[in-house]
Amino acid sequence: MAGFLVHVGATVRCSHLGQAQPSVSNPRVLVSGKPTVLLTTRYDVFGCTLSSSAGGPCGTAQWLKGTTRVFSNGQPLVIQGGQSICAPTLAHLTVVFTQSRVTGI
Repeated sequence: MAGFLVHVGATVRCSHLGQAQPSVSNPRVLVSGKPTVLLTTRYDVFGCTLSSSAGGPCGTAQWLKGTTRVFSNGQPLVIQGGQSICAPTLAHLTVVFTQSRVTGI
């Protein structure tokens, strides 16, 4: 699956509109002057609107599928359109906005 590489500062949200940010960056590969994110990086979710009575809110998230041919430090990178899962809700993350010049497969 091809998609734009996700960088630190990209707009990423859980399916309940919470803002998600990577816990660490990957400074070895830059896009638009900003570090990318490795697939193994945990995302922290803030402001999830799902109530605790409904099993929420989303607290952390992990990407499951990203690049398959582009690697950094031997690890795949996060791409727009990749698959993810949030804990404890099992919701997914959506990349709303990221740079649009560099794609990865």
